[in-house]
Amino acid sequence: MVVDDHPMWRDAVERDLQGAGLDVVAVAADGDQALARFPAARPQVVVLDLQIPGPNGVEVTRQVLQQDPSARVLILSASGEQNDVLEAVKAGATGYLVKSASREELLDAVRRVARGDSVFTAGLAGLVLGEFRRLSDPAGGPAITGNPELTERETEVLKMVAKGMSYKQIAERLVLSHRTVQNHVQNTLRKLQMHNRVELTRYAIEQGLDAD
Repeated sequence: MVVDDHPMWRDAVERDLQGAGLDVVAVAADGDQALARFPAARPQVVVLDLQIPGPNGVEVTRQVLQQDPSARVLILSASGEQNDVLEAVKAGATGYLVKSASREELLDAVRRVARGDSVFTAGLAGLVLGEFRRLSDPAGGPAITGNPELTERETEVLKMVAKGMSYKQIAERLVLSHRTVQNHVQNTLRKLQMHNRVELTRYAIEQGLDAD
């Protein structure tokens, strides 16, 4: 689903996605349209501009994920401002690209977000991880080195997620298939009652798992 209030930009993104063999199930020009069309369309990925009329992109992200926690939101915005990025991520977006990204970068980001990876324009990933570290109080007592409910392998994968590694990088490092890594992450999400990789990253950093 493509949400943008600029018709030419919206049409271009829709055309690029369809040209790459992806199925665009809905388009919307503002927040109200997006929220009205989302329940029937049930897109796997929402490509969403932040600065749209009606409820803005952050609010749309929040409401969309309340309706369907398995959906993925990829922000495609003209703004690379720190505040905009962090607000979107806190609302549950799993990707953030600035509009200067190439067609190839957009298509790669949509595919990776659909697989469950988090994708950020170069330079933004470090910003997001840094903010999660700031939010988790380092003076709040000793770090917990793993969750008793998690297996050793799940904890190992979680540590790598906390460091911002992609599923592909984790699979290569642990000599596992991409699918096996995904399964470990899905099991971890279920055990910790979380919805997406962004929440998982925040949790892992709060537990100090990114420090090793």
